[in-house]
This record gives sequence, structure tokens and C-alpha cells, in this order.
Amino acid sequence: MEVTLTVNGEQVTRDVEARLLLVHLLRDELSLTGTHWGCDTSNCGSCVVLYDDEPVKSCTVLAAMAAGHEVRTVESLETDGELDPVQVGFMECHGLQCGFCTPGMLMSARALLDRDPDPREADIREAISGQICRCTGYASIVRSVRWAAEHPDGRIEA
Repeated sequence: MEVTLTVNGEQVTRDVEARLLLVHLLRDELSLTGTHWGCDTSNCGSCVVLYDDEPVKSCTVLAAMAAGHEVRTVESLETDGELDPVQVGFMECHGLQCGFCTPGMLMSARALLDRDPDPREADIREAISGQICRCTGYASIVRSVRWAAEHPDGRIEA
């Protein structure tokens, strides 16, 4: 079946099997490999993308269901060579270790900050609660998102 959707601001059309998952369309058909495919059970959250500005696990969405919708992947965060404040926050506050969960965490954090530019720690923890990080213990991830909230321009003070 033919599917047309907007991915990272560009309209794309592909012929897909009805059973193809969005995560596989992004990774295998569009070469957007920043979206990780991790657990095969929708538990880990490494495949989170923004679907009409809402974070969703792309392993739970059929590509055909995305027809007519807007999808943003982690690749969309960097613009004209400038990192998103969430990306800078993860670097500044050591919000990643192995990096496998990071794309999903970044997208969930971006969605949260788009809705609430000054979230409380509890709000941050709730926003990332659908993702598993086996390395950091989450404290550094929460600090990273908080840093991004406090530095909406993404600039590091000298």
C-alpha cells in the first residue's frame, strides 16, 4: 500500500506492507537510524518519536497508520548545525552512557518542554517513565532535561 506522511518536515511516500511498523519504515526505508529498535515488546522506549507532536513508541504504530501524519525523529533536533537544548543538556549533565535509550529520551524530553517549558522533577520523571535506561539511574537524565529547561537557547555559559 502507498503511504504518504511528513517526516522531519519533508513529505515522503513509500509503498509498504500493511504490517510494516513505523520504526522499520524510519530505519530501513528512510535510513533514519537514530530511532533505535530495542526490545520488540514496546517496553524499552528507545524507539520514541514525535507523532503529531506527541511522543509514541514507533514500534507500536503501523507505517500505514502514519499516513497523513507528521513524524519527528531524533535527527530533527539538530537544526542548521545547532543542537537542540535537550541535546546540549544531555552532554552537559552526562545524561547518557551507552546511548541506546538516548534518542527516545531526547524526543520525550523535547515533547515535555514543548508543552511545559519549566517542568518540575516529577513531571520530567513522568515524561520519561515509558523508557528504560539501564546505565544512568535516571538522575542525570532528569538533570539534563532540567538543564535544557533552564537554558532554552542551548547556550553554555562560559
